[in-house]
Amino acid sequence: MEKQVIVKLHKNFEDCAHEKDGVEFWYARELQGLLGYEQWRNFESVIEKAQVACIGAKQDISDHFADVSKMVDIGSGAKKPIPDIMLTRYACYLIAQNGDPRKDEIAFAMTYFAVQTRKQEIVEQRLAEWERLHAREKLSISEKTLSGILFERGVDGQGFARIRSKGDQALFGGYNTQDMKSKLGVPEKRPLADFLPGVTIKAKDLATEITSFNVKKDQALRGEMPITSEHVKNNQNMREMLAKSGIHPESLPPEEDTKKLERKLKSEDKKLPKSVKKLKK
Repeated sequence: MEKQVIVKLHKNFEDCAHEKDGVEFWYARELQGLLGYEQWRNFESVIEKAQVACIGAKQDISDHFADVSKMVDIGSGAKKPIPDIMLTRYACYLIAQNGDPRKDEIAFAMTYFAVQTRKQEIVEQRLAEWERLHAREKLSISEKTLSGILFERGVDGQGFARIRSKGDQALFGGYNTQDMKSKLGVPEKRPLADFLPGVTIKAKDLATEITSFNVKKDQALRGEMPITSEHVKNNQNMREMLAKSGIHPESLPPEEDTKKLERKLKSEDKKLPKSVKKLKK
């Protein structure tokens, strides 16, 4: 997510934060707009899913969701009450979890409400960690999809591994998968991608998706050699694109193991309902 987008979203979410008796909260009607929902009834269904998740986490709904009524202008100085809900940080987090993570607003909200501080730099750091983890999961799905397609085209598991390594060799300027694992100090039995920076993971994913697309489209692409050439070409294109921005994948240092990162983020999320202040009854 681009820096300017993060800055804008952070300000929007901060501007809608409220506090009462030392408890920070957000109104559901305002959160609806922040998360890009146009109709209240659609957003209500997301709130209901979040409440179910709250119960599943053995939390009292009333500690995090409080029904209230707000007066709104209806013209000519007249007002009428509409239902609204006061939401704790944890309630907002659960709501974001039930949204579409491909939307910038939802992805940002999941991170914004998960951290215990509202400092932008902390939110930005965790968002980068979440995006890297999401990219790694996406690459796993893309590789499984490609493996299935190649099996139908006469390529077995070992053949797929060789194709993937040749693709890595093209992306990393001559270093194949095993070379890069040795270069970055990746444990023998662990996937290289678990230790790559987010930008490299996304480049591998896009090359993999393009290979899948072209193999499905072209019935002539059968067998290991033709598909290897296709995959190498797509990874070379990714390398050229990165090079134009001064990025050389083989020179980037390794990053934190995504498995450890996943455990860390899940641990932080589990602590959230116990650490946020609850709404007073």
